[in-house]
Amino acid sequence: MGEYLVDIKNERLSFFTPAGEVKALNDVSMRLEEGEVLGIVGESGSGKSVTAYSLMGLTAHPGKLIGGSLDFNGHHINDMTEKDMRKIRGNEVSIIFQDPMTSLNPVYTIGNQIREVIMLHTGKNKKEANERAKELLTLVGINEPDKRLKQYPHELSGGMRQRVMIAIALACEPKLLIADEPTTALDVTIQAQILELMMELKDKLGMAIIMITHDLGIVASMCEKIAVMYAGKIVEYGTTDEIFYNPKHEYTKGLLRSIPRLDANEHERLVPIEGTPIDLLNPPKGCPFAPRCANCMKICLREMPPVTEFSDTHYTHCFMNQKAMLEGGNA
Repeated sequence: MGEYLVDIKNERLSFFTPAGEVKALNDVSMRLEEGEVLGIVGESGSGKSVTAYSLMGLTAHPGKLIGGSLDFNGHHINDMTEKDMRKIRGNEVSIIFQDPMTSLNPVYTIGNQIREVIMLHTGKNKKEANERAKELLTLVGINEPDKRLKQYPHELSGGMRQRVMIAIALACEPKLLIADEPTTALDVTIQAQILELMMELKDKLGMAIIMITHDLGIVASMCEKIAVMYAGKIVEYGTTDEIFYNPKHEYTKGLLRSIPRLDANEHERLVPIEGTPIDLLNPPKGCPFAPRCANCMKICLREMPPVTEFSDTHYTHCFMNQKAMLEGGNA
């Protein structure tokens, strides 16, 4: 078994469409230790969800892994068949999808859906699975579990449906929980409750979490490390403090400038990131963020920036840092 729970090296994944090859992931590497919380942030289409889904073998057709290696909890994902993947999905790694209403089956009761997962992975009979389902609903803060097990998804509120999804994901106490924007459809109060619940369960069960989100407020409160993704690449990676207090990539700086601050002047305007995301069918030769970067240099358009390391945990791909180092006298 490897040193890390998750070890992704140089992953390249493309979707082969009639219009051409969409390079969804281009040389993505990340590691995650047991019990750690990693946040993956970036705008829509940056490759956040595709990275997580590939780890579970859920890459939809016409997506195909074309390079790199994926290791999880001693399993080499590249070599696993669909039959093998089914044994670890839900058992060792679980996912909370973005919209609970479309993830839960509307024609089955909540109890039926939770029991199915428990019986499939643990070998418990129906009565034992029912008791476990009640325990799980209590664990995620749902009152009157006996009553809820007999209800259908449409009879529950959005927050309760999301709690049911978390209960299903935790049915087998997985080593890794992937949360794909789990609070997007919820109001702020329920959002805070769901995040608090996830952190409590992490401490109680000792599981690692990959939090996929575009909300920097969520990663600031939950995550120990952050991967900033843009156009299928990790453009900056570091601890939460390093990313928030010492951002090094122009895209990360742009994300931080575009969120409201409590310590800002009364009429301070938010600064949007100008331009639109690149076309992944025809990605540029150089830095993918160059067309939208205010500090873009000629070399940024021609070449992909090399990695610049600032500490054991903090690195980025940006020529501005290379320039700063040369001007500072460092080779």
